[in-house]
This record gives sequence, C-alpha cells and structure tokens, in this order.
Amino acid sequence: MRSTAKVSISVVVPCYRSAAVLPRLVDRLNAVLPAIHPHHEVILVVDSTDETWDTARALAARHDHVQAIRMARNYGQHNALIAGIRAASFERIITMDDDLQHPPEELPKLVAALTDDLDVVYAVPESDEHGPLRNLTSWAAKNLVMGRTMGVPNADVLGALRIFRTFLRAGFDQVSGPHVSVDIVLSWTTTRVGSVVVRMDQRTEGRSGFTLRSLIKHAINMILGYSVKPLRLVTYVGFLIGVAGVLLTARLVWLYFTGDTKVAGFTTLASLVTIFSSAQMIGIGVLGEYLGRVHAHGMGRPTYVVREHYVKSEG
Repeated sequence: MRSTAKVSISVVVPCYRSAAVLPRLVDRLNAVLPAIHPHHEVILVVDSTDETWDTARALAARHDHVQAIRMARNYGQHNALIAGIRAASFERIITMDDDLQHPPEELPKLVAALTDDLDVVYAVPESDEHGPLRNLTSWAAKNLVMGRTMGVPNADVLGALRIFRTFLRAGFDQVSGPHVSVDIVLSWTTTRVGSVVVRMDQRTEGRSGFTLRSLIKHAINMILGYSVKPLRLVTYVGFLIGVAGVLLTARLVWLYFTGDTKVAGFTTLASLVTIFSSAQMIGIGVLGEYLGRVHAHGMGRPTYVVREHYVKSEG
C-alpha cells in the first residue's frame, strides 16, 4: 500500500575526512529536502580529527536545519551512525555517505519506496560504483557473512543508503560496546524490508576509508559479535577430527591383526600432532575472541562519546 502523505525527514551523514565535499553535499540536500517535507534536518556526525569538524560546524551555524556532532575520536562509521540516529527528531531517518556517491537528488525515490507495508528500504545501485575487488568483497560480506552465516533477511540489498521509520531506533537502546552494525540491529527490529533502484555516482574527492582489510575486519567483527556459528563450527570441526581419528585407529588395528604393522613412522605421528594441535589452537582462538568481547563489554567500553553537539538555535 502506497502512502501519499508527506513525512518529516532526518538525514544522518557520518563524516570522515570530507571537508572538501560537505558544502556541496549540504547545498544539494537543501535543494531536495524542502520538496520532500518542510520539516527536515541534516545531522553531520564528524568521525575524524581533521578540519572536517570546522566545516561541519560552519554549515550548522549557517543553516537552521543542520546539526553537527563531533565524536571524541574515530569510532567507525556504524558507531557514528548510531550517534546521529539517536539525535534525530523526525518521523523517518535517512542515512547516507558523505562522499557524494549517494546523490541527494535520488532521495525522493527512497522516500516514495517506504510504503505503509514497509519499515526499512535500502537503495540498490543501478550499476556497481566500486572496483571489481571491492564489489566482490562487498558481495561476500552481504550474501555469505550476513545472509547465510547470520541469517539476516534481504542481505543482498543492504547498503549505506537507507531509510527507516524512526521508531525502529528503540532497537538500538541496548546496543553497547565498540562493535556495532546498524543493519543487523535493524534486522532484529523488523522483517518488513524493501529496496529501490537508484543512481549512484563515482567518488570525486579523496579515497574511501574502506579498504579490503577493513572490510574483512568488519565482516569478522559482525560474525563474532552477532553470531554463535563460529562456536558451532569449532564443534563440527572437532567432531570431524574425532571421526578421522576413529577411522585411523581402526586402520591401525586392522594392519596389526593382518601382520602388516611396521615400526610407527614419524610422518604419521607428526601429522596427528599437527592436526590436533591446529584444531586445539583454532578452538582456543575462537573461544578467546568471544571471551575477549565479553570482557570488553564488562569493562563498559563505550560505543561512542560525543565531544560536541552544535545546533544553531542553541549556540
């Protein structure tokens, strides 16, 4: 069912080393948002320690509907997003990148796609805007890690350009610790997820903060932070090694009774030690990672700390 009523919009933009593009981004948002709803706001969450904060604060001082939030240090994109989401005031929240790869002119499509039967809508690019390696890594992270491993529905459409109903942020109330994922928490709050195809542009300034290494690290963080499947995998590996050990023992017993037994070879012994030592180290490593995360949460390590929140009406 499609709703024709206009809805107020909060746009949350995590900003990382983007001083050069923020003025253009805000100008383009200013040209688009009034047509969507007269009540709108742009929340710039600065997650870097360069001149980006000065630019964001100047924009907030110039425009009544722009806010600037400065993180105490670099916490990461999703942590910055949660800070902005919690500061949002209006009925719908849009999240988008700061590098102009997400054209503000495409936001009306996103708003129109959030029909009455949906709670979240993701933007799907008409064509891939990244290189082959980045696209392959992104596909694996979404489909293999979040889709199959973690059971997140509609994982193939996940992306940084999204719109969702503000009431869903109640699902973030209990989120704590340094490892967070907006998409996973949204998947916990609703299954009413849709998508819309939009145009994506190429990055024009600087380089993306997401490298292959950071994407792999993020995928590992998501698996270990929101899934117990690695623990189950260790159990399965242990079971398979146990089966292999039983079969090897049966073979040795058979060779003994058939008279084919020779002096125990170093190769067999070394292979067994290597296999079982590897299995033990993997198991200990996975368990240690989980215990480390429990310990980090127990220490109260924050998801983020806001150093400064500038709103023009408040000075």
